[in-house]
Amino acid sequence: MAESKVRARRAIDVLKEDHEKVKQLFADYEELGDGAVKSKVRLFEKIRLELEIHAKCEEELIYPAFAAVAEDEESSDLVEEAKEEHNVVKTLLDELSDLTPEDEAFDAKMAVLCENVEHHIEEEEGDMFKMWKKIDETEREEISGRLLERKRELMDEMSGDDLEE
Repeated sequence: MAESKVRARRAIDVLKEDHEKVKQLFADYEELGDGAVKSKVRLFEKIRLELEIHAKCEEELIYPAFAAVAEDEESSDLVEEAKEEHNVVKTLLDELSDLTPEDEAFDAKMAVLCENVEHHIEEEEGDMFKMWKKIDETEREEISGRLLERKRELMDEMSGDDLEE
């Protein structure tokens, strides 16, 4: 039974690890000086990849499960708001992809991206992740396994795109 509970928490643990990783990448970015163009590009690409994979996994696996167990309008609204926050982040990532660190707006957009992501993380970990416990244990285990598998698929797929160019 203890092994089952460890596996059941795995998806949420993975998402929290993703959150910590991207927060560290943002902190690393903030430490860079104005002239660190190549480092900024590398860090942005890592941030973009992490956020895109994380968002896809949440949208495909976690948010539908949360929506299914939402017991009131407030919980349903949290899930919908999280989806909209993902849309804002995707828009910022697209806009940043069209710029370079030499562009005046790049650092400002990175700051806005960081603020949006950190706000989103606070809401997920503070309110949304509580819904995880409402999901049936067997389903949590299934979601956890699928999340890890999907994350690997996306990493291979998205990392492969960069190698082919």
